[in-house]
Amino acid sequence: MTSYVALLHSIILGEGRRVVMADLRQMAERLGYRFPRTLVATGNLIFEAPERPLAEIESALEKAFLETFGRHVDIIVRRADDWLKLAADNPFVAASEEDPARVHIRVMRSPLRPDVADGLRSYCTRGERLVVVGGDLWVDFGGKASESKLLGASTPKRLGIGTWRNWNTVRGLRAMLDG
Repeated sequence: MTSYVALLHSIILGEGRRVVMADLRQMAERLGYRFPRTLVATGNLIFEAPERPLAEIESALEKAFLETFGRHVDIIVRRADDWLKLAADNPFVAASEEDPARVHIRVMRSPLRPDVADGLRSYCTRGERLVVVGGDLWVDFGGKASESKLLGASTPKRLGIGTWRNWNTVRGLRAMLDG
């Protein structure tokens, strides 16, 4: 069995409706995934399953999510060892420790080219720093991400399918994997 991390792009189902984490864990169990667990109510799921291509697991989760909750949501999956490497490769460790909410990563389904960061720099109007590491986009927003033009410019149309997570979430999932 292999441990996996699944990141849901959104847990908002519509006006006033959110995914209940117990329902998400039950959905994973119906797929035959073992020991599903979630990190608070953040749309992050860790489970064990036989080794399979990530695209197959993502597809199965997305189909089950649509059937269970009535809405399509993009889901990004990583193997546990890949998640641990992602966390270890944080290029903004000092900023992360100073304020874990200011450093985010856009975890991508398909890896970004390193030069993608150059095309986003014009949106860094508040001193944001960004770098592509391992195909994912790391950003030190230098403050609240919601106040940055960069967040709005980081769309699936421009970058591809991905989802943002802040350092608190990255290290929380890392801790869950470390057991």
